[in-house]
Amino acid sequence: MQPDDWNDRDSGMAPTCAVDGDTSAPVPIENIRGRLTQGASLAKHVWFKAGGAADWLFEPADLEDLKSFCENLDGQIPVMALGVGSNMIIRDGGVPGVVIKLGAPFANVEVTGPTTLTAGSAAPANMVARRAAKAGIDGLAFLTGIPGSVGGVTRMNGGCYGRETCDVLVDCDVILPGGEFVTLTNAELQYSYRHSALPDGAVVVAVRFEGIPGDPDTIKAEMTRISDQRKGAQPIGSMTGGSTFKNPEGHSSWKLIDDAGCRGLMNGKAQVSEKHCNFLINTGGATSTQIEGLGEMVREKVYANCGIQLEWEIKRVGRP
Repeated sequence: MQPDDWNDRDSGMAPTCAVDGDTSAPVPIENIRGRLTQGASLAKHVWFKAGGAADWLFEPADLEDLKSFCENLDGQIPVMALGVGSNMIIRDGGVPGVVIKLGAPFANVEVTGPTTLTAGSAAPANMVARRAAKAGIDGLAFLTGIPGSVGGVTRMNGGCYGRETCDVLVDCDVILPGGEFVTLTNAELQYSYRHSALPDGAVVVAVRFEGIPGDPDTIKAEMTRISDQRKGAQPIGSMTGGSTFKNPEGHSSWKLIDDAGCRGLMNGKAQVSEKHCNFLINTGGATSTQIEGLGEMVREKVYANCGIQLEWEIKRVGRP
């Protein structure tokens, strides 16, 4: 069933959760305890601060609430999980179906062994790095350089400074679109560069990481080095979306973009960062159409200059 069909559905049920917004369309959900909002603006939930609304935004109260919600959807309505929105363009036409936003109940990070941690999907990646450092667990310091959530880095195999999520992830707990709870191993995720085999509509809820024994002070020093390097090279504090394009084999995207004369290039209120060419910036009032359009302009110019077709790293979702 597509969202446009909801008006024709005789659900015979009234939601027991908190429902915000226009509730004229029947909500095919019952016995949930989280917050369900129709027509919720998503711009405030992404770093670009641009984009349309979700048909429905669901913020579950806990794991059981999320499972119940997805079971009621029965895999018939599109579902998209949303983390901190640091590597995403929400298109101006909004997102069909249901967007699931995990909050505090999914943000814990716990040291579970001498070299292991379990983190909720909503926990910031840098929180995992800090907790690991305090516990003397080495190998996860690179996570301090990724401005995303645990769920986001798990899906996209987030990485920086020579390390990737697949290097430290043991397995993850996932709710599938129909509500089934499964645990997927590192091998089952079939990781490659900025990609995993997580099914569309699957929601990561918890992840287990493993490092190696290390000295807390040495690990903290490495985290400081990574943080300082990131602050010096990237447009921290701007309305941006992180690295825009994947690095082609043997090349750096920022260098290809710079060589093509795109540093500072603008499309409306969207701009290629002067500080780091592989970052796009909303200078204030840019639409998602302008931001994505600028990215396509960059791809065309790079291809014309060197014959290399850049691939998007930023996830672009929703209706144009």
